[in-house]
Amino acid sequence: MVYHVLFNPFAGNGHGEPEARRLNGIMPEAALRYYDMTKISAYADFFAAIDKEDAVILAGGDGTINRFLNDTAGLEISNDILYFAVGSGNDFLHDLGKQKGEPPFSIQKYLQELPTVTVKGKTYRFLNGVGYGIDGYCCQVGDEQRNISDKPVNYTSIAIKGLLFHFKPANATITVDGKTHTFKKVWLAPTMHGRFYGGGMMIAPQQERNNAEHTVSVSLMFGSGKLKTLMVFPSIFKGEHVKHTEMCRILTGHEITVKFDRPTALQIDGETILDVTEYSVSSKVPVKV
Repeated sequence: MVYHVLFNPFAGNGHGEPEARRLNGIMPEAALRYYDMTKISAYADFFAAIDKEDAVILAGGDGTINRFLNDTAGLEISNDILYFAVGSGNDFLHDLGKQKGEPPFSIQKYLQELPTVTVKGKTYRFLNGVGYGIDGYCCQVGDEQRNISDKPVNYTSIAIKGLLFHFKPANATITVDGKTHTFKKVWLAPTMHGRFYGGGMMIAPQQERNNAEHTVSVSLMFGSGKLKTLMVFPSIFKGEHVKHTEMCRILTGHEITVKFDRPTALQIDGETILDVTEYSVSSKVPVKV
């Protein structure tokens, strides 16, 4: 049996390959073959060329898994898919109660029946969540910083500066399973499949990944001024922001559409899309035969 290691060289602040090759020490008896996944042009060809009994290890972060599951959409994959976390945020890992550096583990069941988000006419599957508001803004600024510097991006610092100076909240119309809600001064409006995003923020503390109802949660922070929002914001790391019911609300359902009255950045598992005014998430219950 061969383990085919697909590494993302950009993961872990650009240390993806050397971090992935730590598997040589973790799995000294295993047959390991390494591939730069950014150079794989067609996964259909890749899987056709390996044995059915072989396993694939994804070595990267949340964005790495996101790209893999979207690049392989529609493929029937019989090989086991394992994950070795070498990312900087690792929200998927946090959600499962695991730690960075643990040996690879199978994630096959977590890649099935995932929710989808449609934005700007294109549909994507997502693993953790869709961030919209200051969280999307943070990813936008983080990308800009990464393009000009090798220093690790401090998203908390970006968020604080954004709250105080740069990010302007929007008014939002949110429809959940046919029922429409309106909110003013919306700072955050992510829709979550897991509990965590942004490198450890528990934005949807009650959201259960792969729950039996296949529901997702849109978590809102709205209506407050800059200073109060800044005071409450750190409580997101422990999921305690939901206690502030005057400015935080969570809506749960299967079909969610979020519309802002001005364009802002959006992120899907950390991958940024600019100038978005609307997104729609679908998490339909599969039909049982």
